[in-house]
Amino acid sequence: MKKFFILTTAIALTACGANLDIDRYETSGAGTVNTVSEGVIISARPVTIATENGDVGQLAGGIVGGVAGGMVSDNTLAQTIGAVGGAVLGGYLGGKAQEGLSAQTGLEYIVKLDSGKSVTLTQGDDVKFSVGQQVYVLDADAGERARIIAK
Repeated sequence: MKKFFILTTAIALTACGANLDIDRYETSGAGTVNTVSEGVIISARPVTIATENGDVGQLAGGIVGGVAGGMVSDNTLAQTIGAVGGAVLGGYLGGKAQEGLSAQTGLEYIVKLDSGKSVTLTQGDDVKFSVGQQVYVLDADAGERARIIAK
């Protein structure tokens, strides 16, 4: 049983990373209209993109920790204390594990739009743009995430 919980936790935590590829669209984004602006990349820097809130990791870790903590003794009071302590510690460690497992590299761009306005956008590093490169900025009008694509 303990192996099942550990395996389930590992699978849940590794499934938590978002796919930030610029060529990937959610089904809700298909057929939506976005505003397009033209511009030029004026700055690019590597960044780490990580999950802000490890809810799945906290939940899975809490369950595994609670079950494991409840198995520390045959004494009911010790089992209860162990289960609560294990759930708290497991939830904390599960959240931290999710952050680490979901972290991925990305790039933060500053784009000078043809309108004169500058904007920043962080996206996955599957496609890299160079300083001085002409690009299109697809604005997220309809709920889809914004992105930069080559001109």
